[in-house]
Amino acid sequence: MNLTTTYLGLTLRNPIVPASSPLSRTPGELRRMEDAGAGAVTLFSLFEEQIEHETEMMGHYLDYGAESYSESLSFFPPPESYHRGPEQYLELIRKGKESLEVPVIASLNGASMGGWTQYAKEIEQAGADALELNIYWIETDPLVTSNQVDERYREIVAAVAGAVKIPVTVKIGPYFSSLPNLAKNLYESGAHGMVLFNRFYQPDFDVEAREVRPKIEWSSSYELRLPLHWVALLSDWIDLDFAVSSGVHNRTDVVKAMMAGAKVATCASVLLDRGVEYVGKLVSGLEEWLESHEYTSVAQMQGSMSYKRVANPSAFKRANYMKELQSFPPPPPALRR
Repeated sequence: MNLTTTYLGLTLRNPIVPASSPLSRTPGELRRMEDAGAGAVTLFSLFEEQIEHETEMMGHYLDYGAESYSESLSFFPPPESYHRGPEQYLELIRKGKESLEVPVIASLNGASMGGWTQYAKEIEQAGADALELNIYWIETDPLVTSNQVDERYREIVAAVAGAVKIPVTVKIGPYFSSLPNLAKNLYESGAHGMVLFNRFYQPDFDVEAREVRPKIEWSSSYELRLPLHWVALLSDWIDLDFAVSSGVHNRTDVVKAMMAGAKVATCASVLLDRGVEYVGKLVSGLEEWLESHEYTSVAQMQGSMSYKRVANPSAFKRANYMKELQSFPPPPPALRR
């Protein structure tokens, strides 16, 4: 059974890839993913704000009390001279490349244009096989238009793709006025792939304390429907390598992702819940499904249920909305009064 797939110009032994998460913070964790059968590994995201915050904190403590003694300012070099910022992240990439046979995909979440390009270059120099741009940005200014939001995404991708030679994929959320147009613009700006979708984490309200608090919950297979819908639509029209994210929990979810037209299926919640060894069950489950349905390879079924290849493509459009509403069973007699 041939489970190989190509993603971002890389040949993967199978399409199951652990998504960016806290599970990928050490070389040992990366080796566990590879040993479990992962086709590639995605590192946790490097956040520009966190790097800048750590730099500012170090400068604060180095300067604290420096004026107490006339010569104390000469005790330490300026903060810029210290090994700080992304060094640990870059070292993780280097050690990953030294010890792993599967591709290493870095993840970057920038906050400024200079930060996106600077850290992308350093990630490339450290040896990453590809770079995932984890763009998580919530616009709250009512004067900013949807076109301006799209343009900011395009500018980020164009800047990074122009600064590095490794393939670049873009992980975004689903909330755009015209996702097909955005995907087209990102492709024309140099993107090699798209990861659909980044989960939108909403804080919760503590009504007793009257505080807004973070609250993260695992995804479920139900959430797979949204990325499936868009991958099935976009993969026929735009020459990008698509990765399905959010909702991949079992072998059937992986099969659905491949049939929609994705090159890889990424997962995080199920691994955080069951451990990285669960990757092996997904791989063996995929192989068993292919064999029982008389497929000889993953490539044979990729895109088999995309927009152009399904018998009823209207299921992806407005007609499906009306059909779904009409399919609701009538309410019981007691509720009709």
